[in-house]
Amino acid sequence: MAWWQGEVATPAVPAPRVGDEPELLVAAQQGDAQAAHRLGKLYAQRGDRAAARLWWELAAAGGNVDSAYNLGVWHEKHGSLEEAVIWYETAAATGDAEAAANLATLLLEQRGDAGAARAWFERSALAGSRAAARRLALLCEDTGETGVAREWHRRAADDGDMASAHDLGFLAYSAGEDEETVRWWEYAARGGHADSAHCMGLYLHASRDPEGAEAYYRLAAKNEHPGAASRLGAIALSRGDLRTARAWYERAAAAGRLEDQRMAGFVCVELGDTPAASHWFGRAAAGGDAESAFNYGLLLIAEFGDLAGGRHWFRQAARAGHHGAAVELGGLLTVAGELGEAEEWLADPPPQTWARTAEPELAARAELAAAATGRRGGVPLSVPDLTEVLGTWDLVTRPLHDHSDVIGWLVERSGVHRSAVEHLASVRGTLLRPGSAPWPGTGEIQHVLATARDLRRRLGVH
Repeated sequence: MAWWQGEVATPAVPAPRVGDEPELLVAAQQGDAQAAHRLGKLYAQRGDRAAARLWWELAAAGGNVDSAYNLGVWHEKHGSLEEAVIWYETAAATGDAEAAANLATLLLEQRGDAGAARAWFERSALAGSRAAARRLALLCEDTGETGVAREWHRRAADDGDMASAHDLGFLAYSAGEDEETVRWWEYAARGGHADSAHCMGLYLHASRDPEGAEAYYRLAAKNEHPGAASRLGAIALSRGDLRTARAWYERAAAAGRLEDQRMAGFVCVELGDTPAASHWFGRAAAGGDAESAFNYGLLLIAEFGDLAGGRHWFRQAARAGHHGAAVELGGLLTVAGELGEAEEWLADPPPQTWARTAEPELAARAELAAAATGRRGGVPLSVPDLTEVLGTWDLVTRPLHDHSDVIGWLVERSGVHRSAVEHLASVRGTLLRPGSAPWPGTGEIQHVLATARDLRRRLGVH
């Protein structure tokens, strides 16, 4: 670690060598601060923390900044917070970037003093600390200073921080800045950042460039990104390549993704591998996926004649709101003579849910919006809900040739209030053209989702 005394840079202190101790001891006792620092380092390597602290204190008193820094670390691990702050401040005041970053982190995480932490992060970043520049950017994001945050992210990214480059891509995407989005996600993807490669794939898919998207999905999948593996599974499935689709879906499913466990089950059914299909449907059903529970029940009955198992999983799926499972369960219970429960399910089954496969570009937009809203601990919007909103608009407007007054046409045909249709159109526009308005919240999505379902019901499309 470089350190400074006044305006003159002092060379890094060489590490102690075997046999140095007597020589260092004499020099340290005569007031040589560098020798005292090296002696402290020697004792630290031997595990004698008390002796290391003693010699570093003597060295720090003689102006050795490395020893002041080491004492900050020592007290942070073994001593008191107050002493750690004092020693880090001593080193940081000389311009030591690492000490300033450690001090800022300690003040933020241990004392909750964001103001003081920010000041020290800034000093550290200006002294060349990439990590401090990133932390400063995140602090600025937290306070809503997006422009300043982007400048610090840019400083960190230019210095090789791929996480900040990835964040810059999202900030640009949310602002509707396509060139900046591509610039930073491409940069981070080339630097090995799997999430950025996946996001570039989604972005290209949303921009109707499936070949370019596939190349980035493959790059992300090389770095074990399960979402990219899922996308590659869908691409293979669309080409009718079931074996390749199975391999990709199983890679994604192994990461615990319920939707990919379900898709692996479907592909295994198509391939005639009943045991594997049972395995994947069973895992997803046990994880709470209603569609998988329903299909697991069907499989148990059709392939194994297990009526009790089928009833169990139909019931689980029906309780989770699956319409088909409720109807099937009602039928089985009727045959078994359990008419009371059968009537309960058949008289009032859960409503049918959206079961259409959305266009790939719409699904990609939904996934990007969910990722953008879920950044840094935010509550991500639901990908299935967003896909249903986008897919519904695509479905109900498909018969229309003249799109000059889509809203008026939908209002006239459906009878849904104009303001509700306008709200749905507005949210759809934000999802397709980020930056045109702030991202919708969860409550707003539920509101427009209700409008979308009402539109489908009134227009008789499913």
